Amino acid sequence: MPFNIRQLRYAIMAADHGSFYRAARALDVDQSTLSRAIVRLERSIGMPIFERSRSGVKMTLAGSTFIRGAKPMVDTADKLVAMMRAAGQGRAGGLMLGHNSSVSAGHLRATLMNWSETHPEVDVECVEADRSVLLAGLDTGEIDIAILMGTASQNGFRCEAVWSERMLVALPALHPLANQDVVHWTDLRRERFLLPAADPGPAIRDILLGRLAVSGSNPNIRIARSSRETVLSVLGASSGVSVVCEGSTGVRYSDVVYRTIHGEQGPALSTFFACWREDNRNPALCRFLAFIKSRHALNFELVKK
Repeated sequence: MPFNIRQLRYAIMAADHGSFYRAARALDVDQSTLSRAIVRLERSIGMPIFERSRSGVKMTLAGSTFIRGAKPMVDTADKLVAMMRAAGQGRAGGLMLGHNSSVSAGHLRATLMNWSETHPEVDVECVEADRSVLLAGLDTGEIDIAILMGTASQNGFRCEAVWSERMLVALPALHPLANQDVVHWTDLRRERFLLPAADPGPAIRDILLGRLAVSGSNPNIRIARSSRETVLSVLGASSGVSVVCEGSTGVRYSDVVYRTIHGEQGPALSTFFACWREDNRNPALCRFLAFIKSRHALNFELVKK
């Protein structure tokens, strides 16, 4: 006959208190219930755990060995139960987060750092990929939430604006515009831009086309089949410039400087959106969304599950 965790817990408590009566009171159960459970446990293992007397109980030699081995089993069971409850409440478990921009600086990095400090039990895994890959991951459930720079509307997903970041021009240190504290869109009309083919390069290209196209003349934009890091690392040796979001500025490159871009209304900003499936049942996702909503003072409504 197998034994169970409850029987082990009763036996450990009786051993600690040296009395079935005191153990039952500590556990808030009837003494007869505790006594029967321990008798069944002794029958299951085929040997007595306790020597009974009017003054209480004392462990047998075999019982002492058994109780010593049972304590880590009960502790492990308690931890498993606590972990399952925490996961069900979104306080533990895992969260898969996708993003299509750098996290070397900016709001996403700060948000993830703050989340990790306040929710250390939740294992967050980040995936950086192009928008199409992240949306496919959302669709299959491999990704819980994607933080995307660019347009918001995505059929089949809930998308909400979460924050904005400044846009900056990355310049060779010897470029004439490097002497200015800020650079205006009008200063960039004759520049040659170098952007990565991967995200967020296409979104930045669309912004440049909208901001700089004048009188039918398109900006000089070259799309490189290189990473964002490679594009920035070669600027110091070229006459081109690039445009990045604030999240990319945590990494510095030799002979490259960043200058904030300004438009007519002040600093140029790029909006970031959180996208997720509303039928995603991961409790950690709901908790993370509530965390973002509170941290960034957002007003979107979360669907009750």
